[in-house]
Amino acid sequence: MAWSFLAEPPPIPGLFFRGFLGESDYEVMAGLINAACAADGVDRVETAGDVARQYAGLDNCDPSTDMVFAVIHGRPVGYGRVTWWQEHAGPRRYLPFCFLHPDGRGRGIGTAMLAHNEARLRQIAAGHPEDQPKHLEVFHAESEAAAAALYGGFGYRPVLHAADMVRPDLEDLPDALLPEGLIVRTPRDEEMRAVWEAHQEAFRDHVGATPGTENDYARFLEFPWNDPTLWRVAWDGDRIAGQVRSFIDEQENAGFGRRRGYTEFISVRRPYRRRGLARALLVQSLEAVRDRGMEEAALGVLTENLHGALRLYESVGFRVVRLWTTLRKPIA
Repeated sequence: MAWSFLAEPPPIPGLFFRGFLGESDYEVMAGLINAACAADGVDRVETAGDVARQYAGLDNCDPSTDMVFAVIHGRPVGYGRVTWWQEHAGPRRYLPFCFLHPDGRGRGIGTAMLAHNEARLRQIAAGHPEDQPKHLEVFHAESEAAAAALYGGFGYRPVLHAADMVRPDLEDLPDALLPEGLIVRTPRDEEMRAVWEAHQEAFRDHVGATPGTENDYARFLEFPWNDPTLWRVAWDGDRIAGQVRSFIDEQENAGFGRRRGYTEFISVRRPYRRRGLARALLVQSLEAVRDRGMEEAALGVLTENLHGALRLYESVGFRVVRLWTTLRKPIA
């Protein structure tokens, strides 16, 4: 299938839309992500290397047909991509997204790119069975007022909410005892697959969970801030009970002038829940990033989490600093 633009472009002199040119676009994409996120008040810093790692193995996306770039007089001002996935519970979700430089906003480019991406997703969805519901899905931060207005105008409606949370200091950490019979230790190299699979298993019953792929496993292994000595993995003999895989993004810290550690990838397998394990691992993770010289910690959470994650995080000192909204509409 040859690439083509599937929407009506706005009448802007020098504007044209093109497809993906390959690795030479990674620097362009990183620059657009950084400019868009800075304008929208979203904490994100990317390099071309970061983008290259993300695009090394994509599932359900062919960049040659599933990406679009907006260019004005030879200067890229936006790019977008589409992908899709099927949840464990059945529904198929189809995601169109784009990053638009502030210089390209307010001129109809975002509207045209969203229309194009939706049209491409309808082509993709037409080739899928009708055995499950199909929904287009988008998301935005509370600070992205223009994106909220754009999605509302396209008929998307809010369905889920998430939060970025920060513990602004790492002093006076609470006590939290590890449940009896469990130990915490750093996994060995040959145990990495077990760590990943335990996390996948633990999330099967979470809202919106999807089956992990081999590309996901490769990204887990190649995550640029992996430092297993920062992880807190609880073991019951040779079985993993739960984990928090903390990390420190020095590049982001330098960009924002802070000392932040992330206490993320938090999961507890079903047989070990409601015993205080998540709280114990989280407190140990806060101690770990503090001992590495960090001054604050952050994580993200789905506020509709059925296991009370938001309340748990608040109980150890995290506070909401940014809200996100997921919106959907039936694909037509």
